[in-house]
Amino acid sequence: MNQLGERFVVPPGDVLIEAENLGLKQDDRWLFRKLDLRLRAGEFLALAGPSGVGKTSLLHALAGLREPTEGKVSFPFLGENSEKLDHARQHLGIIFQDLLLTPNASLLQNVLCGRLKNHSSLSTLFGFPNKEKSEAFSLLENMDLGAFTSKWVAETSRGEQQRVAIARALHQDPTIYLADEPVSSLDESLANRILGIFSDKARDEAKAICCVLHDPRQIERFADQVLELKYGDQDGWSIRMTNGEPS
Repeated sequence: MNQLGERFVVPPGDVLIEAENLGLKQDDRWLFRKLDLRLRAGEFLALAGPSGVGKTSLLHALAGLREPTEGKVSFPFLGENSEKLDHARQHLGIIFQDLLLTPNASLLQNVLCGRLKNHSSLSTLFGFPNKEKSEAFSLLENMDLGAFTSKWVAETSRGEQQRVAIARALHQDPTIYLADEPVSSLDESLANRILGIFSDKARDEAKAICCVLHDPRQIERFADQVLELKYGDQDGWSIRMTNGEPS
């Protein structure tokens, strides 16, 4: 959605995120260097590697939340605004590990916040449009949370909160989803269903998905390609298709 609430459509195959010669340093240690990446509309990219290798840091760099030590990140589909983060952010749907939910608000209110950027503060003073409430409710139902929409976030479990954050991102309807271990607290069946939703978003709606995942079975089943970081080897990153071929 853009700021007027109209869907922003990108042709399949267009480059949405490009990283060039990207490097990130943590204290005195390089996490990775010379990383080149192109993520296109219609693609699901998994970020993999052991804990502490820099997956979250890379995701934050792609989201413009962390300044690269070297190299740059751009958004070619935005044309002349490709390097302007304020333009790019309205097209990003981010699922953080700490979720960033409002604890003293209902599950439904938290999901509705995914559309805040499409409204002025005055227009939401008396609530969101009924159509958006219905869509948000349907998303929560699809997350098996339909019976708890009026419950405060503070009263729910970690797994339930993770599903609320996912529903909020889906309700936002961004061009690019950046997700940091979004299904880590979910059982296998529910995790697979949600990753399937993301995969369908990429394929059917020309979205791009960049998702930190640990389970090799999930990576091989849902991702089109894998960017793997190797601990202690700053140049040891690699990108491959999930069929084993280099990308």
